[in-house]
Amino acid sequence: MGIINCTPDSFYAGSRQLDAQEAIESGIRMVAEGADILDIGGESSRPGSDSVSNAEELNRVLPVIEGLLKSVDVPISVDTCKSSVAKEALASGAHVINDISGLGFDSELGAVAARFGAPVILMHIKGKPKSMQLNPKYDDVVNEIYEYFQERLKCAVEFGIKKEQIVFDPGLGFGKRLRDNYEIVNGLRKFEKLGCAILVGPSRKSFIQKVLNLPSEEAKEGSLAMATAAILNGAQIIRVHDVKEMKRVAQIADFLVRTPKAAEKV
Repeated sequence: MGIINCTPDSFYAGSRQLDAQEAIESGIRMVAEGADILDIGGESSRPGSDSVSNAEELNRVLPVIEGLLKSVDVPISVDTCKSSVAKEALASGAHVINDISGLGFDSELGAVAARFGAPVILMHIKGKPKSMQLNPKYDDVVNEIYEYFQERLKCAVEFGIKKEQIVFDPGLGFGKRLRDNYEIVNGLRKFEKLGCAILVGPSRKSFIQKVLNLPSEEAKEGSLAMATAAILNGAQIIRVHDVKEMKRVAQIADFLVRTPKAAEKV
């Protein structure tokens, strides 16, 4: 999954696409490099970020959605936790809703997704982006997220969303201590019990920067390492900034997971 941030304040400056045409060209390039899905966001969810208006978010994402639908043949995901934005995005042709709140911030979002028959990505977050990194605590982070996913699965199905259309994201960096992120990746297999696909988004995040003592601009290799670990532990979707490099890493990691059956076909 290639990330397209139509925002001026996303945590990784290299991902910011303030001009719609630049964002469209970025998406076209990502697909050429191997992206299977594109995720478009019009509101930053970095730690400490403020929300933007529905109108502003739509102004940022709709032209990009429309441009990419004419240019690429992969599903378009919209990263939003607002039902009004989701409704307009889906009506414009987007295929998937990626909700960092797991249907928790807007009570109407689940109904909108169900009405359009759209798959949803439901993330775990502790608190809201503005305050989520202010001393988060867990006794057992993997088990707490698992129980949260169980409850969110029930909620989504009650809205009318089909189980096979639900993807779970444990929310690396969203209300997590440094060690929590690594425990989550090591414990991904537990989430397989839910019977839904798992997405992981490690790309250039602070828990990688802190271990390497490097800024986000130099955290590519650490992101590749985390993506490899996530795939080996059961993740099916990796949300990334660096598509070309991550695609190659994912191919090898996936080959390892599927060996020896994969080797028989080469």
